Amino acid sequence: MQNHSEQNVKLIISYDGADYSGWQIQPGVRTVQGELESALQKIHRKPIILYGAGRTDAGVHAVAQCANFFSTIQTMPPRNFVPALNALLPRDIRVTAAAAVPPQFHARFSATARAYQYRIACGRPLLPHETRYAMSIPFAPSLPLLNSYARLLLGETDCTLFASPSDAIFTRGSGSRFRRIGHAHFFIENGLLVFEIAANAFFRKMVRSIVGTFLHYAQRELPTSAFERILREGKREKAGPTAPPHGLFLWNVFYD
Repeated sequence: MQNHSEQNVKLIISYDGADYSGWQIQPGVRTVQGELESALQKIHRKPIILYGAGRTDAGVHAVAQCANFFSTIQTMPPRNFVPALNALLPRDIRVTAAAAVPPQFHARFSATARAYQYRIACGRPLLPHETRYAMSIPFAPSLPLLNSYARLLLGETDCTLFASPSDAIFTRGSGSRFRRIGHAHFFIENGLLVFEIAANAFFRKMVRSIVGTFLHYAQRELPTSAFERILREGKREKAGPTAPPHGLFLWNVFYD
């Protein structure tokens, strides 16, 4: 909770997640949140809690993760946290922007949508500089077929097919199986196949499950009408293999 002597500061953060056990702080392992909170503690000389917009899994990267914290240093303009934090952080985490936000702003709960990108090299091995940031597959799937699958996700969609068995909708029967998906499409960029999706919320490993499932059925050239039936049935055993984490990026977080 904020008091009158604190300012709410929003950060935009980019990181290479390959050497981290995810975003969320955990005892005994290296996490992105842990590194950032350690740097904030050095600046403030006391523990600071950082609230992130998305809890990326181990090995997942971010281009524009959003987070906020309450600072008691009233004399420090928020923009000065960019160089101050970057001087203390490891090189695989960079703060790219900082700004003051209203007291009620919360990076996670104020977000209206999040966008992810997944990168794939098709029919060729990964180049050395790509190995941490893309998945390699031995075939070249049909781009029109992939996008016909992706269009089925748009709108209020039952995403049970892509939900992890450990998700709360299965283990506790809580939460909705529906997600509001604003856009989902594949395109080619710099020689890689890229999948981009934006939604109001995601299940754990949901984007990786979508990518793996789409590629699984596109390799078999399954017609869109048949895939639509599989999506409607929502049987988890019909999902394809979950794509590995290193090709996934939290691309952007949206607010009203």
